[in-house]
Amino acid sequence: MEEQVALVIGGILGGLLLLLLLIGVSYYLWKRLCATFTYEELSDTTAASSTQGDALCPPDARTQASRPPGVPFVVPPSLQSQDWVPLSSREWAQVPQDPYPAPELLPHTTGSNLGDACVVGTINPEFYKIPEDKSEADFPEGCLGRLWFSVEYQQEAERLLVGLIKAQRLHAPSENCSPLVKLHLLPDERRFLQSKTKRRTTSPRFNEHFVFQVSSKSVNQRVLRFSVYHVDRQRKHQLLGQVLFPLKKETLAGNCRLVLWRDLEAESLEPPSEFGDLQFCLSYNDRLNRLTVVVLRAKGLRLRENTSFVSVFVKVSLMNHNKFVKCKKTSAVLGSTNPVYSETFSFKANPAELDTASLSLTVMQSTEADRSHELGRVVVGPYMYTRGRELEHWNEMLSKPKELVKRWHALCRTTEP
Repeated sequence: MEEQVALVIGGILGGLLLLLLLIGVSYYLWKRLCATFTYEELSDTTAASSTQGDALCPPDARTQASRPPGVPFVVPPSLQSQDWVPLSSREWAQVPQDPYPAPELLPHTTGSNLGDACVVGTINPEFYKIPEDKSEADFPEGCLGRLWFSVEYQQEAERLLVGLIKAQRLHAPSENCSPLVKLHLLPDERRFLQSKTKRRTTSPRFNEHFVFQVSSKSVNQRVLRFSVYHVDRQRKHQLLGQVLFPLKKETLAGNCRLVLWRDLEAESLEPPSEFGDLQFCLSYNDRLNRLTVVVLRAKGLRLRENTSFVSVFVKVSLMNHNKFVKCKKTSAVLGSTNPVYSETFSFKANPAELDTASLSLTVMQSTEADRSHELGRVVVGPYMYTRGRELEHWNEMLSKPKELVKRWHALCRTTEP
């Protein structure tokens, strides 16, 4: 009997709890439904409403000419699709929804273009223009062609990675030019790598990659040579030009890939002189009073000791009235009779001193015993000191200020070895 009474009481209590739960859920849903169709009532006084509305409305809404007295602000029609959220400082901020607004929603300027005015939220194309690549437009007169390539040296693997990219405006003996490129790592003349032959084009695209295995100790003494040939119908190779690129420490530092371009140079057809030849450039800047010498390369040198431990360098001396003024030296190249330097030196010289000044370029050979021997010398200067090609080179430098004048010169010896 007692168990039946307990069951009845428990059922009544469970029913009451379920009824209370249903009433609570119904009340909550009713409040949510009412909140979606009703607005929060504002202050009764119109003045207070107006004052509060001016403080909370966005800046653009204050300019509205007509506004209902019971509404604190009016959103312009063009901005009705955007949300406004309140901040703690009693101001309203706009929530950006579309990062690319429609053009009709942006302010317009009359009598100007995008380069003259920058509208907030728009992209000014003037800032994103790619600078014009002058390397594909500025070709000097008599240019034999231009070659693009990349160089990267991996220190750990001791590998030289060379990328052959393209060439432009090659001067071929016939219209149907079929170019190919041979790559040498000088002073090794025997081994070379070769690209594929491109048919009937003077602006070929190669996009080929080559690998040279060279130690880190000797890589700075090597020179990369690109020889561009035209292959005729009989499969004979005719040299169109070449590029010599010395592998310097500054160029190979950082294990990064460098993309470079160089103009082709014609191979000298003249036989080497008795003691060899030296190629260099001269330039004079009359505004800066600066005399510039660029030592490019030498060929046909007669070394005293033909071993790999022999190094060759060039000593550049500025003289005035046959008196020593200043001397500079190139880096040494190991064991090569055709060294390449491509190093630049500058000297201070006033225009009045050029009539009595001269430049002496001496090719020197050094051995393990730190003894140096002169292999040959070239002196360029005014009529007081020189004649022939050396005088012509000096006068051409003076007639073409700020331009590099390049020439080959035969070496001579003042004393017999």
